[in-house]
Amino acid sequence: MADAVEHVDVLIVGAGLSGIGAASRLRRAFPRRRCLILEARADIGGTWDLFRYPGVRSDSDMFTLGYRFRPWAGDRSIADGASILTYLRDTVNEEGIGEQIRFGHRVVAAEWSSTTRRWTVSAQRTDTGETVVLTASFLFCCSGYYRYDRGFMPKFPGRQRFSGPVVHPQHWPRDMDVAGKRVVIVGSGATAVTLGPALARLGARVSMVQRSPSYLLSVPSRDRWVAWLPRILPRRAAHRVLRAKSIAVDTAIYQLSRRYPERARAWLRARQISALPHGYDIDTHFAPRYDPWDQRMCLVPDGDLFEAIRTGALEMITDRIDTLTESGVRLTSGAEVPADIIVTATGLELQIFGGIALSVDGEPVDVPKRLAYKAMMLSGVPNFAFTIGYVNASWTLKADLVCDYVVRLLRHLDRRAYTSVMPVHDPDAVRAPFVPDFTPGYFRRGGAHFPSRGDRAPWRLRMNYLRDLPTFRHHRLEDGILQFTRAERGCTEHTAPEASQMVTG
Repeated sequence: MADAVEHVDVLIVGAGLSGIGAASRLRRAFPRRRCLILEARADIGGTWDLFRYPGVRSDSDMFTLGYRFRPWAGDRSIADGASILTYLRDTVNEEGIGEQIRFGHRVVAAEWSSTTRRWTVSAQRTDTGETVVLTASFLFCCSGYYRYDRGFMPKFPGRQRFSGPVVHPQHWPRDMDVAGKRVVIVGSGATAVTLGPALARLGARVSMVQRSPSYLLSVPSRDRWVAWLPRILPRRAAHRVLRAKSIAVDTAIYQLSRRYPERARAWLRARQISALPHGYDIDTHFAPRYDPWDQRMCLVPDGDLFEAIRTGALEMITDRIDTLTESGVRLTSGAEVPADIIVTATGLELQIFGGIALSVDGEPVDVPKRLAYKAMMLSGVPNFAFTIGYVNASWTLKADLVCDYVVRLLRHLDRRAYTSVMPVHDPDAVRAPFVPDFTPGYFRRGGAHFPSRGDRAPWRLRMNYLRDLPTFRHHRLEDGILQFTRAERGCTEHTAPEASQMVTG
């Protein structure tokens, strides 16, 4: 007789920042409910275990990147990758969720059955290739939005001629020695901005080659409030104040940048003039062609990139690559940049839901054709939620709100004896890309794989934590969009509230 298929109440995909937070929150809210995390890699941490390049660090302050339920206790607001990974491991230990994680299990498919009201999930073991099948009442995808097995690597002409290594930061060799080497970094985003000064500190002679500049904002790596606030307030109260301050500052910078882009440009330019050598060509190397926050603004902790430029350890080059040569890079201007090592900080390759093939009652889910409800559920897909963080603020701010909502939703299902819930597609919603007005290269390349957003609540995505906060924590669940089902009667209850009760946003 075949063994019974293992069943769990909530299956979480991914043991990174989102998955660890989700498991911790669910364990606190439902101590008797069985939750399981399937993680494809051999350790926790996701991004923070994967990326090992020199200088890897947060690109958000730790008072918002850390969990609301477990205050960040480090002395740096911009933390290095190793410290973040330690924080995540300590969270797993303190929250007691280690036994809920199964490593080396890559989820490849998940099928919902309206008959059994369960997900049947297939995972491939990365050590043996064996397929493991289990069932779950609720599926919570916390796998991020990019591929872990490879980053985006442009096809450079002349690649075969270059005699040195060409390295993507996503796959940094453990034994890479850069001291005394000429290193060319191709790219202008957060990874390039991090790598440049870090490699310079390791003794490399660094040239950053960018097709066009990004907006850079110098920030202190240590928040001066951290030094004195805990002296006058209890630890958790101090953390709440620091978190609220960070949210307010980040929101203000984003909103002012979007509403008054010319003033934001002038403000950033003035800060860069004061940080760079007198007469430096800011208009060539630090004046993007787009408005502030059309793409993510890169943080420069303690102005380390500008310091490396001032000392001559790092050179900015704004041009296009014509070809790689035996000894470096030739630009379209005809100039040649010598290199012993080329680093392609050229971005991510997007992958929605970790590449899981979703289906409902035997029909494959075409994700781009589905509307995203509150940017965390899919129209027509029952008992399914996902976490995709903010692009203009800390990832964890949105992850926390999604967890708040999932906890509310599961409690509601319990109280009302519902067995399933799904958003009902709105045929009148005008479709738009999932992330509006966001134009970095990796979203232009892979954004078509994401679900669609609509032009009205609750289908419209907002990149505003303060506006999302009441929506996720307090707005009614039975809003006329979510369809709830009770198993015992085999019927669907779909409440359409009065117009005056409809959730707006």
